[in-house]
This record gives sequence, structure tokens and C-alpha cells, in this order.
Amino acid sequence: MSAVRWGRGAAGFGRALWPAGSPGLLAEEGALGGVWSRKRSSTASPCEQDRRKDWGHAELLEVLKARVRQLQAEGVAEVTVKRVAVARAPEAGGAQPPRQAQAGAKGAAATLSSRWAQKLDSDQQLMEKRKQRLEGKLQERVEKGAWQKQLRLEPRLLSRKLASQLQHWEQGAPRSPWEEQLAQLLQEAPHRLSSEAAAAPADRGPESRLEGQRQRLLSFFECCLLTGHLPLAHHVLVTHHSKSQQQRLLTLSMYNMVMLGWARQGSFKELTYVFFMLKDAGLAPDLQSYAAALQCMGRLDQDAGTIRRCLKQMAQDGLQLQGLFTAVPLSAEERAELLRAVRKAKPTFTPPRLPVPPPQVNTSPLLREIYAKDPAVSYPRLHLSLKELQGLFQQQLRVEMATTITVESVEKVPLLTKEVLHARKTLAGLRTRWRTALYRELQETKESEAHAAREGRLSLFPYLCLLSEKEIVRVLLQTLQALPAQGESLLFLAHELGLRVFKRKQLRNEVQELEQRYSKYLHLLASDTQVAEPCLPRQHWEALGVPEAPHEQPWPMSVVVQLGKQLAEVLVRAAQMPSSLAAPRSPGTLIPVLYHVYSFRSFRQIGILKPHPAFTQLLETAAERTLTFESTDVPMLCPPLPWTSPHSGAFLLSPTKMMRSVEGSQQHQLLLERCPPAELHGALDALTQLGNCAWRVNGRVLDLVLELFTDKGCPRLGVPAPPSEAPRPPEGRQAPKRCLLPEVSPAEKAEMRRELARRLKVAREMQSLRADALYRLSLAQHLRHRVFWLPHNMDFRGRTYPCSPHFNHLGSDLARALLEFAQGRPLGPHGLNWLKIHLVNLTGLKKRESLQARRDYADELMEDILDSADRPMTGRKWWMEADEPWQALACCMEVARAVRAPDPTAYVSHFPVHQDGSCNGLQHYAALGRDSVGAASVNLLPSDLPQDVYSEVAAQVVKQTVMTVVYGVTRYGGRLQIEKRLREIHDFPQDFVWEASHYLVRQVFNSLQEMFSGTRSIQRWLTESARLISHTGSAVEWVTPLGIPIIQPYHRDSKVMIKGGLQSLTFSSSVDTSQKPNTLKQKNGFPPNFIHSLDSSHMMLTALHCYRKGLTFVSVHDCFWTHAADVAVMNQVCREQFVRLHSQPILHNLSRFLIERFCSDPRTSKSIWVSRLTDTLLSVPKTGTFNLEQVKHSTYFFS
Repeated sequence: MSAVRWGRGAAGFGRALWPAGSPGLLAEEGALGGVWSRKRSSTASPCEQDRRKDWGHAELLEVLKARVRQLQAEGVAEVTVKRVAVARAPEAGGAQPPRQAQAGAKGAAATLSSRWAQKLDSDQQLMEKRKQRLEGKLQERVEKGAWQKQLRLEPRLLSRKLASQLQHWEQGAPRSPWEEQLAQLLQEAPHRLSSEAAAAPADRGPESRLEGQRQRLLSFFECCLLTGHLPLAHHVLVTHHSKSQQQRLLTLSMYNMVMLGWARQGSFKELTYVFFMLKDAGLAPDLQSYAAALQCMGRLDQDAGTIRRCLKQMAQDGLQLQGLFTAVPLSAEERAELLRAVRKAKPTFTPPRLPVPPPQVNTSPLLREIYAKDPAVSYPRLHLSLKELQGLFQQQLRVEMATTITVESVEKVPLLTKEVLHARKTLAGLRTRWRTALYRELQETKESEAHAAREGRLSLFPYLCLLSEKEIVRVLLQTLQALPAQGESLLFLAHELGLRVFKRKQLRNEVQELEQRYSKYLHLLASDTQVAEPCLPRQHWEALGVPEAPHEQPWPMSVVVQLGKQLAEVLVRAAQMPSSLAAPRSPGTLIPVLYHVYSFRSFRQIGILKPHPAFTQLLETAAERTLTFESTDVPMLCPPLPWTSPHSGAFLLSPTKMMRSVEGSQQHQLLLERCPPAELHGALDALTQLGNCAWRVNGRVLDLVLELFTDKGCPRLGVPAPPSEAPRPPEGRQAPKRCLLPEVSPAEKAEMRRELARRLKVAREMQSLRADALYRLSLAQHLRHRVFWLPHNMDFRGRTYPCSPHFNHLGSDLARALLEFAQGRPLGPHGLNWLKIHLVNLTGLKKRESLQARRDYADELMEDILDSADRPMTGRKWWMEADEPWQALACCMEVARAVRAPDPTAYVSHFPVHQDGSCNGLQHYAALGRDSVGAASVNLLPSDLPQDVYSEVAAQVVKQTVMTVVYGVTRYGGRLQIEKRLREIHDFPQDFVWEASHYLVRQVFNSLQEMFSGTRSIQRWLTESARLISHTGSAVEWVTPLGIPIIQPYHRDSKVMIKGGLQSLTFSSSVDTSQKPNTLKQKNGFPPNFIHSLDSSHMMLTALHCYRKGLTFVSVHDCFWTHAADVAVMNQVCREQFVRLHSQPILHNLSRFLIERFCSDPRTSKSIWVSRLTDTLLSVPKTGTFNLEQVKHSTYFFS
């Protein structure tokens, strides 16, 4: 079985695929991820049949038809055609063997018949030989790359003058026509910016609408260069340039990209062709253009005169020679050739050294202490030696170079019966056959796409060449292995396959240099090494002089889906199996393993790829016990690379984005790129610190979970049951087949369908949960005797997430209980007390009691605690009644070990103790508005006992609604939440659920309005501001107190259609920045997203200050974790940083930023929307009288 990052929904197929910590899942066709449209945006077209026919067979049919007609016209009574198999023509109504007639003369007719049959046989053999020769020649041409000779290199220029000039120079007599021509072209080049630079950022005219097509072109050119198909890129550039409508899509960066390719090859003639097109398009060359030309001259050892004229023209264009070496990204070899050319004209020229930027210091008042020089500061070190860490680095390096990792599944080991062994042998044989078929299909697909590219179209050919055929075949076989029995949406499969190709093509190969630098970096972290002065990991890494990794351009989503769809269709065509596997008495013909059907999911018709039931049964019988994961979807075996930029950090070789987003979306990345590097230091260092925490698996808990998992599960404890426990289709009077009986009424049929749908839904959910648990537990078993790390990145609001989607501390109770710190700390004088308090917190009891009362309660229950630790499955099982049972059990075991230790204060504990915020969103609102009443309700004020805002409002049934009101939930959404909770209460009369939910939601909103009046006014101000900003045509932006730029990715849906193949795919994207903002999502999203950016800032500040104090710290949003011995220190830091954060004029700073960003443009100042926005932003909500300093003394602020 293969996980390949997939464990999604009912299919159990693709959970992280996303990001990871991905945000959002590919749930249904027409809706990709959380930021994709939820509307119905795709109606599956009728299945388009495969039109690829054997041309020899079709031609033979035409010959037969003609000659049969000829014989009939001559009065021949009987025609016998031998050894010509036309009975299997694929289309209904096609030619069939003529029926034999019973009347007529036989003598001469038989002779004539025999002669014609022989003639037909001879023609058939001749045509087969011709076909084989043609196919051989075609294959030979593909292998030799002969098709490239058909590619056009000479440009078609729209300017007659330039076209005449080019023709003159091509046919002229000068000794070095191309060098002279280039010098003249540079001199006459227009002084106009490229279209992408000239367009105003706010312009949403035609230039904006062309952006998607430009992204496709740019990614096409990039892939051509990466795969060594430069002539193809040049050919497509020429084709687009020659047509005025298509020329609008071309930008200066595209011309430069092709020019750089020719410069690397020393092809001066072709480079000059591109300069002709550049001038013809009215674009002015920039530093990159000149760098390409001079580099080419250096490779060809051109004369000094040509180079001198080039440099002179560059100076006249206002471009500095030094900029070629400082502002243009060049490899060492390219830099040497460029320097060689320049020194031909200027022998004494010395290139400026790559400037070592002065250490930039973040000026935020919140971070001043973090970056202050202090020799006495004690950053934490790992418990591992340098040699151990270097060994772990080598292990991680091998994993990433392999791109995937295979682990043993924890499913119950089957008995190796004859049936199991036979099934495994059959599978092995099928896979061998499929590999051969996939290679063949890939080659045919490549040739087809190459033909399209030769015609100047943007085909998938260069994308298909990014990975070797062997690697693509491996990915496709993993996909087939992981496909669930009920199938998967073709759109989802296409998206996932395209993403896997994109992520693998990004793999960098700078191993030797990385090894040296990483070894030096480890001196900062290892337990047995020293550094000159204490510093943060990012600062140490930057001090090593590590060059910035090149920024990878994302592919447009349409390219990702189109590529994945093409690969999925290759898999469908290639994967076949003997029909005897499905029907033992069948003649043994080949049938498809995958078939394409249409189905309804959530009232949407979608296309699904389903495996043949016989194949699914074969997999179940074989019961193979391996899972395959992408290397970036599992924890790291060594400390992650420190984050140094928005696209550099985390994994060793696999590029990872600091801010995760939907593939194809660039707005977040562009904001981060434009941000001064020092402004991001706080976020970069916080992400690095979270990723540097070393983890290990809690083996005792894992053994108990596996015991349940391999039996029949235990849903009550969060251990999913196996498929054998899923509900079966109804039997008896409810059996589905009774729907076919005429005596069954329509009402009964409808009830049968509903019951069947309910059971299928439950079965899908069970399978999804089981697959998710299987991946988590298999990875835990794989890592149980290892130390590992969880690299982090963040979403667009600044909230942090581990990159590993299947096994991390952000999961369920079960997932958290499996993890503990790899590095232990002695409990000290107060650590055992904190363990006891934490245990009681996990039970969900004593929430309204003091900390002392909770410690006393733990002492009263010590007998049950020890019994749970010693006999978890056979004793009194007290731990099973806790709100978080598995974490409670893990804590029972830790308390038992501590109290039984000779000296509990010296006991080394690895257990993470949590401190949770008290409705953290409302805490931030109360602090923003200085709301004294609200502050008291959420424990910002000191008190002897904790306040519970949920109890203040209503009972446990409305807890979710109270929590989410702060994040923008509407009355309608709140009523649905309450209705769901009421239906879960078995004693509640179900007939009154609707009325009760309406009543309760009114009471909740009215009570919160009274308790948090300041909160509601701030919410309204944020909502109205976002509404007006959206009406001005812009998406809402702001900057967090730590300097992270934020933009809301909510735009009107743009639809993309990919035609042909198995089905046409239509999907909607809400992240297309060329579309107008989605006003509803912008205004509803701003209040909760703004608050999330504040709780993220508070967490990052706490993380950085804890790190400076030598603490181990991780978080799950507003739940902070550390060792039991350090809880008091963490609590102090947490409160101090909350006060410091809210001591800043956050709302006034936001108001000033929004006015400057959206109201300061003179061109829009007269707009009525801008005028209203200005008035609104100036009306910052007034604040109350709450004194923030009191938070420092509040015991239950985080507890």
C-alpha cells in the first residue's frame, strides 16, 4: 500500500497534500482547497471516447469496403475474406464481414473469390510492413531529436524595417555580422520599460487579465531551459512574437530567459535573433539582457571593439557596469565568462566583491530585547554530540535525495497462506507489465505533446521531461496502489499528480557545499561544541556566508491540473489486467484496471476514477505491509535549516515556502519578497525555534494504541475501527435490490436510498479515519527509537504549522499522546505539581477550581492514577473517562515514574506540560478595547478562581458558538453549531431541537453583546473597513505587530476549463488576483484573520523570549508547551509579552497603515468609496479603562 502523502476524506487519500500543513483539502470537483470556490462550477461532460485508432486497421477497412462493393457490382455471389479481423471494429455500424449468399454460380466465382482474398492478404502484409517501417523511422527521429530541425529560429518581425535589416545582415558580407548587428540593435533599442514593469499595480485592465497566460508562458520557458529544450523555447517565442495578439503576452523576462539560454551555449546568432525580437516588441534591454550578451561574447572570445560598444551603450542606457556583478543572479561559471568579456574592453576592471550586507537589525520595539547583544544569554543546546548530529544529517540527506521513504505498515500481519502468496506473485507480475506499458504510453504522450509544441502551442512536453520516465512510472504506480476502493475525483487526482511533479522538479542538488556549511552550523546546536559568541540559528547560518537559494516561480494551477490529468490518463490507458481475475472462466482478454464513471457527491456530478473490484480484492488478499511517503511529508531526522528568507529554510534539499498557500497563488510571496528582510526576522527566528525542538515517540502509549488498532479499534478512545466493522448494505426488506421490484412504493424506494446513502457515508468516514490513523501510527512505529524534528511554516495570517501532515503535535488527543520531548529536564522543586495540575486539566474536571484544589484532587486520585499507569487495559481504567484520555494516560505514567523515583525533584521528565489561553480570541479583543467587563470574563484580571466565559453565557452546548463568535461566525452558523450539539444529547427531546437552537443562539449573541461591548464595536469597525476596501477594488492588507505583511486571498471566482481526454475539467479559483475581491469573504474574514494574526504575534514573542531564556517551547496556536520544570518561567514570559504586545497602539497603527495604503492615491481620492473608507478608518473605536498591567498577575490568564 502507498500513502504518498494521501489520506484525504472518505478516500483516505491526500491529507497533507496539502500543506501542510497545507491549508484546506481538495474535497470535490470544482473546489480545490479551502480557498477554492464551494459553488458548483463543473458539470462533467459526456465521456469523450479515445480517438486513437490503428491507422493501418482503418485504412484496411476502407480497402475492404471498396473491393466488396466492386465484387458485388460484378455479380459475385460469395466473398470469403480470410485472416482479416474486422469483426472487432470499435465503432457500432462499422464494416463487418459480408454475409455469405446461398445463391449464384460457384465455379468462376470461387476462383475469383480466392484470387481477391489472396490479393487482400498480400495488401495487408504490405501495409503492415509499411506501418512497421514508418513507426521505426518515427521512433528513430524522436530518439535523435530530429524534430528539433523543424523548429524555427529566425524571427518573424512585425516591423518591416527591422525585418529588412535582419535579412540584409543574414545575407551580407561583413566578417562578423551578428556582433555588428547586436551593437547596432543596442544603440537603437527603445527606452521603454517592459509591460510588466510599466503596468500600475492597481490596474485591473487588460494587463491584469493577461497575467494568467503570462504565467503559463513563463513556466513553459523555464521548464524548457531546465530540460535542455532551448530550441523549443525559442521556437515558441518566435511563434508568439510573430502574431500581434500573442506578442502582448511576452514580457522582458521571457526574452531574457531565452537569451540567457543561448548565452550559456555561446550561440551568438540565436541570441541576436532574440535581440531583434526585443527591439521589435518595443522593449528596452536591462541588466540581465546585457549580462546575457556579454557572457556570450566571453564564451566566444569576441574582439574588444564589439564589447566596448556594448558597454558604452549600456552606460548610455543608465545601467552601471558593477550592477552586472551585484544585481544579476549568476553562477560562478557565468560570472567568470562575463568578467572575461568585460576585461577584453577594460583590462584593469575589478568586479566588486559580492557585498556582504551589513547585519540588518529589526527595529520593532517588541523585538528590541531579542536582538540586543548580551554575552550572558544562554540559548538552549541539543542533547546530541556533533558526531551524532552529523550522522543524522547524512540519514536525512539520503531520504531527501531518494524523494520518497517506505515504511512498514502497522496493519495486522496476515498469515502467509497460498492465497496471499499467489496474490502477491500476481501483483508483482502485473506491476512488471504495467511498467512496460507506462513507459510506452509516456513515450507516445511525449511525442504527441512535442508535435503540439512544434506548432507553437504551449504543450506539456517540457513538463513531462522534468522527471525521468522511471520516476514518473514510480509515481503513477504509487497512485494506483493508494487509490481507494470507492475511487477518487479525477480533478483531485490531477491536482495531486501535478503537484508531485512540481515539487520534485524543485529538488536542489548542492550536496557537497551543503554538507560543509551544515557541519559548521551544527557547532551552534551540538552539546559538545562552542561558538565565539551566542547568537540565534539564523544569525549563525547567515554568518557562514551561505548564498541565497534561487526563488522558484510557482506554476499556474491550470498547468498543475492539466499535467496531472495527462498523467492520470496515461495510467488509465496503461494499467490493464487479465479478465480472468474478475471472471475465472473468461477467455483471458485484458480489461482496464481503472474505469471512469460519474457520481454525485454533495449534489455535484463529478468524474471519478475507480479501481476494478477484482483489483481491489487482489490488493486486500495480498495484504502488502508497506507505505510510501514523500520525503517532505515525514518528520526530519536532523535539525531543519534555519529560515533565512520567505523561500529558504526547513528541508535540506526540498524548497519550502515560509508562507503556505494554494499552488499558483503569488500574492503572499510577492508581499514577502518586497518586505525589507529585517522586518521578517521575528517570524523567521520564531519558525526556526519551533522547528529546532527535538521529539521522540512515547513507546508505551504507542504499544497500547497498536494493540487496539490491530484488533477492532475503539472509536470511543479515538482508535478507528477497521473496514470489517463498517455498516453493510441493508438486507431483507431494506435491501437495495428491492428497489427494482414493481410492488415497492416510491416512498419506500426513497427511504431505501437514504438508508443506503447513510451507511455508505459512515463507511467512507470510517475508512478515512482508519487511513489517517494508519499513516500516523506507521510513522510513529518507524520513528519510535529515533530523535526527529518537525520543521514549521505558517499560513497567510501568521499562524504556524508543522510541515509534516501525518505525524505532528497539532493532531488529535491520540496524536499528541504519542509525542514527547527528546530532551529531558529534571522536575525540580515544582515540576511534579505542574504534572499533577496538567493531569487534572486533561480530565476536564475542576475547571472552576484553583490550582491548589487541582493539585489536591490529583493527590486524592493517586491510587487511580497509579492503577491507570500500571494496568491501563486491565485495571479500573480511570483514564478512559478523561476529556483527553490518551494524554491523560501518558501523564499518569509520567506521574507514576516521578513519584516512585528516589528523588522526584531529580527525575528527568520528557513530558510536555500545556498552558491554554482562556478563550484567547476574546482575550485579544478585550485587551484591544481595554474592556474591563470582558477582561474579567476571560481571566485578564487577577482572581482567586478561574472565570469561565462559557458558563457565564450558557451551558457546554454553546461553547463552540461562544468561541467562534469572536472569529466572525454568523447567527445562522451559530444556530447550526448549537443544533448539532443538541442532537448529540440523547436525553434532549429531538422534536424541540430547532426551536431550542434558535432561542439559544439569540441568548448567546445578546449576552456577548452585553459582556463584550468593546469587542463588538471593534468587530463592526473591522468588518466595515474591509467592506469599503473591497469596494475600492483591493484586497484587505495589513502588517502584524511583528512586521509580517498579510493579504486576504479572497477574490471572485475565475473559472478554468481543461478540455479533452477522459472528461473536461472545470474548476474555480478564488485566489486569482486579476479578479475583483470577494466583498463578502473580505469583510467576514477580516475580524477573525486580524485576531489570528495577533495571537500568532503573541505566540512568536513568547517563543523567542523562552528561547533566549534557554527553554524548550512549542505551541498549538494558543496552547503553549514546555517542560514541567519550566512552566512558571513560560507563564511569566507569556504574560509579559501579551502586555507588551497590547501596549502598542495596534488599532491606530492599523488605521494609519490602511489610510496610507488605500486612501492616499490622488487618482482615487475623489471616489465615494475611498471617501467613506477614510471617514471609517479615522473613526477608530474608543477604548475603555482596563489596566493591562493586571494581566501579569492573573494566574488563570493561561493555565
